[in-house]
Amino acid sequence: MAAVLDTVRDIAHAHRDVPGGLLPALHAVQDALGHVPDEAVPLLASTFNLSRAEVHGVLTFYAHFRREPAGRTVVQVCRAEACQACGADALLAHAERFLGCASHATRADGAVTLEPVYCLGLCASSPAIAIDGSPHARVTPEKFDRLLAATRGAT
Repeated sequence: MAAVLDTVRDIAHAHRDVPGGLLPALHAVQDALGHVPDEAVPLLASTFNLSRAEVHGVLTFYAHFRREPAGRTVVQVCRAEACQACGADALLAHAERFLGCASHATRADGAVTLEPVYCLGLCASSPAIAIDGSPHARVTPEKFDRLLAATRGAT
């Protein structure tokens, strides 16, 4: 725990004089730790002269930030309008069944986290997903199954 707080402290101090530095600090904490632990909130609040409620509000407002560690594989299914028009809702339902995991959740074995996201930038080739940050376009349920089968430990 001390190492985690040292990491958060170093990141917060590196961003404390940057206007609007809380957001870059939250991104950096998540990049370093894989999530923003609850223990980081008081330290960030103190460093940025904010209340804990303000930091918590920013942390929970943006869906990008995780408060718990993600699974070993992160699967994101685009839910933006173009993808929805091309079958993303059915694809997300398929992903939940295939992975055995609800949206916004990590499977009990820690192998995979399933996250709905809003726009992966592949609107012209919807529906789209990303697996550990690598985008995939025109994803059908069959293609989804093949992509995940090729991802070690996600199935």
